[in-house]
Amino acid sequence: MRRTITLFVVSIALPALAIDWPQWRGPNRDGVNPEKNLLENWPADGPKLLWRASGVGGGFSSIAISEGVLYTIGDLKDACYLIALDLQGKQIWKGRVGETGGHRKYPGPRSTPTVADGKVYVLGQQGDLVCFDIKTKKEAWRENIQNNFDGRMMSGWKWSESPLVDDGKVIVTPGGNKGALLALNTKNGEQVWRCKDFTDRAGYSSVIIREIEGVKQYIQLTGDSVAGIEADSGKLLWKAPRKGRTAVVSTPIFDKGSLFVTSAYNVGCNGFKISYEGGSFKAVQTYKHDGSAGMANHHGGVIRVGEYVYGSNGGRLSCIQLATGKVMWNEGSAGKGAILVVDDKIILRTEKGPVSLVELSSKAYKEIGRFEQPDRTRHRAWSHPVVSNGILYLKDQDTLFAYDLRK
Repeated sequence: MRRTITLFVVSIALPALAIDWPQWRGPNRDGVNPEKNLLENWPADGPKLLWRASGVGGGFSSIAISEGVLYTIGDLKDACYLIALDLQGKQIWKGRVGETGGHRKYPGPRSTPTVADGKVYVLGQQGDLVCFDIKTKKEAWRENIQNNFDGRMMSGWKWSESPLVDDGKVIVTPGGNKGALLALNTKNGEQVWRCKDFTDRAGYSSVIIREIEGVKQYIQLTGDSVAGIEADSGKLLWKAPRKGRTAVVSTPIFDKGSLFVTSAYNVGCNGFKISYEGGSFKAVQTYKHDGSAGMANHHGGVIRVGEYVYGSNGGRLSCIQLATGKVMWNEGSAGKGAILVVDDKIILRTEKGPVSLVELSSKAYKEIGRFEQPDRTRHRAWSHPVVSNGILYLKDQDTLFAYDLRK
């Protein structure tokens, strides 16, 4: 039975630049929230718990927030569902995505919904890509990227990326010999293009958009390479070999010609320089750190702020200079986990439960506060934390927690 507990707070200061969080890692897919005026440190028992809501479905999806509605996907008894909640955690509606299950030891979806132009786009763990109309609360169209597009994965963790919506297209990665990257029409799900020269098996990373030398590109990381695909045509522009193991999850980082990718299982991180020379794009590796020497990020994401990259490195937290690969610091933290940046601080949600607040600095690691999420499940806490309008959201399988970070 779903339970909702709501606590109300009076006389609060609203955060400056309060924003929605309509997709994986926020408006710009970079894990950075520009809100200010939040708590500078936390009480010993953590920020005030406003409410918790059960019935949001098992799995490891994070949440998207748009126009006062929270969206997530999760496994219920009969199916995987998109679930919409109000800002007090009360369910508004739900829509069936596909079959439950996935990995035998870690079942449930991992993708985060994408909200755009009155629609919600979700990718279930069995390859079901579904578009829901927010106004009617009904399914608009669906495809299955495994069955209908001969999708192939690098390993058995099932589809995990979060769909990218851009310029009337939904971008996903079925993987396989018929083309790793696929663009579908947002209106009806019909194919716009498929990158047939990019034939890697799909990993678990999500696509980012960047303009390089005046050309808008979709950048994707797989278990075999990292590649740039022209947004308009689906043409493969460049590709750099880069071998991963088991699961390659973290979203690529790109800024001012420098590309950073990382994965776990003792692989490490790589830097590349992307340039345009002699009528074509080139990707040249500029540095490589094996294993945990730099950053071997599992599934906690990586965030760039200025010229530095931050992310989990096993049970440590690391800071690396993006352009050069110089390791600024690599220190023990609250544990391996997922991070976001807000109000010039890092929030680290570890897979075993503790949540910590860390100073955002390239000079040194400094933890400011830490608390334990109550009623932890036996599952690892892989769902990424989200902050929107001064509220910290933590999903732990079937339960969503909301904490007040406002002063």
